[in-house]
Amino acid sequence: MLVLRRYMHNGLRNFNYLIGCEETGQAIALDPLDGEQMLALADEHQLQIKLIINTHEHHDHIDGNPVVQAATGAPVWAHKNAMGKIPDQAHGLVAGDVVEVGTIRLKVLFTPGHTAVHLCLLAEVSETNPVPVLFSGDTLFNACAGNCRNGGNVDDMYESFVSQLQPLPDETLLYPGHDYMINNLNFARTREPENSMVDYWLDQVQANEADDMPVMTLGQEREYNPFLRLHSSAVRQHLKQEFPQLGEGDRDVFRALRSLRDQW
Repeated sequence: MLVLRRYMHNGLRNFNYLIGCEETGQAIALDPLDGEQMLALADEHQLQIKLIINTHEHHDHIDGNPVVQAATGAPVWAHKNAMGKIPDQAHGLVAGDVVEVGTIRLKVLFTPGHTAVHLCLLAEVSETNPVPVLFSGDTLFNACAGNCRNGGNVDDMYESFVSQLQPLPDETLLYPGHDYMINNLNFARTREPENSMVDYWLDQVQANEADDMPVMTLGQEREYNPFLRLHSSAVRQHLKQEFPQLGEGDRDVFRALRSLRDQW
């Protein structure tokens, strides 16, 4: 499986992806914002786009659909609950579905929270895919969780983290929908100043352009992402300085972190 990540150089700092089958030359366009760029990328790598998938309905994840569709005839797929919210959506996916294009096999994870219809895609280990790969859209970012302000729900996001992301193995490669890594690491530092891994990765990526941001694993994320470190005594201790009545449950920690990140 070939994963081509392209930074869109826009204010929202989107990543777009082409997921290609190296045997057949067929590909999936994931969350295209700039359709012309996606077509040019496919042409550069001699790929034929056979399918468009949107992780959710926000404009910066679907605006390139019409251009890609007009040029390739590829249908648009998204979660079934997005029907009527994404123009020309041809098929509704549900949790557990497996999307197949050539040798590509992507399992659908239903991950509401950022919006009520959000899905992630997981490429599990196979003969053609040596490590698991997660396309997380706006659910999980490097060093953060997605916001819930535009049609989302923080409790749904927490449940998505616990039920869908937490069980994934450490070696899973993470491909998020945006580059917010430096900003998120700076937030993570405010939540856990003693965490040396936050400082280490800030030092590693501080001078990087978005195109050059590393592809991290979930194991690495679990070392510095506060939303994956809900049991950390340091995270909880610092939260209690701002939330004296903070409950003991992980959900309380998650909600407090998201509230702070929304205002940070």
